[in-house]
This record gives sequence, C-alpha cells and structure tokens, in this order.
Amino acid sequence: MKIEDAMVLAAGLGTRLRPITDTMPKPLVPIAGKAMIDYGLDALAEAGVKRAVVNIHHFADQMKAHLSHRIAPEILLSDETDRLMNSGGGLARGLKLLGRGPVLVMNADLFWIGEKPGERTNLQRLAKAFDPARMDMLMLCVKLEDTTGHNGKKDFSLGEDGRLTRYAEGLGTPVVYAGALALMPSLLDDAPDDAFNLNLYFDRAIAAGRLSGLMLEGHWITVGTPEAIGAAEAVIGAFREAAA
Repeated sequence: MKIEDAMVLAAGLGTRLRPITDTMPKPLVPIAGKAMIDYGLDALAEAGVKRAVVNIHHFADQMKAHLSHRIAPEILLSDETDRLMNSGGGLARGLKLLGRGPVLVMNADLFWIGEKPGERTNLQRLAKAFDPARMDMLMLCVKLEDTTGHNGKKDFSLGEDGRLTRYAEGLGTPVVYAGALALMPSLLDDAPDDAFNLNLYFDRAIAAGRLSGLMLEGHWITVGTPEAIGAAEAVIGAFREAAA
C-alpha cells in the first residue's frame, strides 16, 4: 500500500531527559550530530511520505524554527501549547489535518539504524504490508536484544499468524513496540476530544484480533535519559565503522 501521509508524536515534556530538556524540547536533542526527530522525518521522506503532521508543546517556538527548514516531507503543525493531549488525543487531533488515506505514525524520540542498502526500508515494508481489511493497525516491532536505551520491558507477543497480543510468558515471540505503525484515520473517528493514551486502541485491536506486527530489520534506539545519549552514539559509531 502506498502511504504518503504521516504523523510524528513530538509534544512530550521529556522529563527523564532533564536537565537537557530544561532548555530544549526532547525531539531536538542531538544524537551523533543530528536532532532525534530528524532521524524519523528522514526515514519518512525516504519511504515516500509527502506530508507529516508534527504535534508540538514543549518549547514550541524551537520546534517551529527547526521544522521550518525542512523541505521533505512537508511539515504541518498540530499545536498543543494550550494543553497536552497524550499519545491518543494528540494523534486524533493531528489526523484531522490530513486526508482519509492511510497514515504512518511515529514517535519522535526513537529511530533505527542498520537497514540494508538497496532493500526496502522498514517504513516501506510497513506500508507495503499494511492491509486495513485485516488490520486496525500494523506495528513495527523489534526483539529486545536488537535495542539500545530500552527499559527491558517486553510489550507484546507476536504470533505465527502475525497478530499481536499483550506480552505473556511462553506465548509467541516476545517483542518491543518500535514506535512506528500504520493505520487508517477512520480508526480514530470515535476518539474522545480529551487527552487519552493510544493504548486504548491497541487493546481494542487486540480484542478484535486486528493488531498485527512486522519485525524491524536493523537496530533500534531510544533515548530517554541523559545517560542513554552516550550509549546511542556508541552504537551509531560502531555501525558506521562496520559499514565503512
């Protein structure tokens, strides 16, 4: 499936990254010389996304200034400076700025490296595999051993049929949600107007047997604390040396 619209969830306060986030928004924290959000936006552009909504709240002016320099994808801002809407409320509000076609959704504080040159990227694979006739959402997932900066928690169990359920010992393949998914905007047409967590829709999809997973290729990185920056940059450096 061709997906040209996206939303990047970027409005969080980044409290665990203090004191760094006392002066800048978390998505702009540089990792190996590049703002975290730009790893995701570059991946979306490479996957063929033309328009991306980014929600903003913390140091919104810095976010606006940074994003104004981007050419691809085209950036649309969903302003949450009045109040934070949490992951679900932020997504529901942001989707109203886009059309009714399929959408890729990403978190701004994570990315991956190590995709194989010449092959489909993870987001291209996600878009191609998304089938709204069978799925409410298709999640990009990763094995715990292929992560850096994660807290060690396993989120879901991936069955042989590609369906996801909440993690349970001995059930399917344990995976971590890699913070990227595909969905149809109509899924959130009944969303409440107030702030809510997107986990509400994850659990609904699981109950209906319509939450599916796709395994990430490469290595996944998230940066939640100041200490995690060094670990992330070390992994990036090692991958760059290996590819040289």
